[in-house]
Amino acid sequence: MPSAIRSPSPVRYYSVQTKHLNVHVSQTRSASTSNHRPSSHPSYEALVVGAGPAGITAVGNLLEQQIQPILWVDGAFNGGRINRAYREVPSNTKVKLFVDFAEATAPFRDIVGGKSQPEVLKAIRELDQEKGCDLGRAGDICSMLTEGLVRTPGVVAEKGNVREAILNSGEGGWSVAIAAGKSQPATTVQTKRVILCTGSHPSEPTLPVDLPIQHIELDDALSPTKLSALLAPLGPTTIGVVGASHSAVLVLMNLTRLALSSKPDLHVKWFTRHPLRYAEYEADFIARDNTGLKGEAAVWARENLEPETIASSPVRKVITKVAYEKGAEKETYEREMKDCSHVVQAVGYTRNPLPTLKDGKTGREIQVVFDHDRGVFKFAGGKEVVPGLGGAGIAFPERVVDRKYGHEEFNVGFFKFMKAVRRWVVEEWK
Repeated sequence: MPSAIRSPSPVRYYSVQTKHLNVHVSQTRSASTSNHRPSSHPSYEALVVGAGPAGITAVGNLLEQQIQPILWVDGAFNGGRINRAYREVPSNTKVKLFVDFAEATAPFRDIVGGKSQPEVLKAIRELDQEKGCDLGRAGDICSMLTEGLVRTPGVVAEKGNVREAILNSGEGGWSVAIAAGKSQPATTVQTKRVILCTGSHPSEPTLPVDLPIQHIELDDALSPTKLSALLAPLGPTTIGVVGASHSAVLVLMNLTRLALSSKPDLHVKWFTRHPLRYAEYEADFIARDNTGLKGEAAVWARENLEPETIASSPVRKVITKVAYEKGAEKETYEREMKDCSHVVQAVGYTRNPLPTLKDGKTGREIQVVFDHDRGVFKFAGGKEVVPGLGGAGIAFPERVVDRKYGHEEFNVGFFKFMKAVRRWVVEEWK
């Protein structure tokens, strides 16, 4: 049995198969009884929840700071949503930053330097380092690093979900209940730290109008393959796209390319409240780094969606722009969306549900607020930091201030996660 694989109680073993990934993890089948003392449970220095880019980042940095053993818990160990759903999406990150990410910590470099894994990084190094790439390349890096990390001494990988984490009174640390599935019994472990890298999912707010309209999930709309398969069997189709974000532009691009090739009876109505915004590359920083369009999306938008270009672009045959002010959604949708058979909302992301957090002394649920400057949580309504609880990634990103325009943004991206966690693990989590 590999030393890095947890073996509590009776277990069964299986493999998680993804591109470039064959990770053996353990699934617990028996529950710990509630009257066990904390010392009877397996104990860890840190427990990381989530195995997407942020979870990978957290494990690598904890190892580099000699914070181990680490229990790493995820439902799939497949590289997260980016590898599962966004492999066809063009990145807004330059290739060289993905390479930098893969070599950012000593544990990562040990994996990258291994004889069995050079092809993934070799392939991405052969691309133009100053341009973007399909996120499938980034997903391959996640898979490579995941496979390497679960084999690293000091890391124990367990496939499952964290049901609840109880803040211990007196001795400190956390008692964490983990189960392989909703109907499966839970086992309990002890850990000094819980790091939440639980990710986010596309927001799908309720439309302010009652229309017989079908919703296309953003994940599907961002995949040309899935989108084509979904729309091909349909007759004449009109799709409303809500938003002016990077994701919204990519959806418009996918739909337009489909309409101008295999589905000429497709029409798109684009609902937007503001003009498109672009990242601005200054000498030593990027203005609108997290909120502006970049890469292929920016190029396509400038060539096809701006007032001075759309009139001469082929997209004019496909897209009808519907501009409106904030607060005018209801009347605008009632008037303009009634002829849409489908709608895609590209209006941001919402945090995935967190495990239940409880106070061990009172048994009450703990409400927390994330501190985006420090990577820690505070008790809701106060300034006191919750002991041993941290977060990172798209759900818990670092706060930054735009150097040109002065507005607040949140740093989302592989290497942005790395820069934040590298600091937080030393200053706050250690």
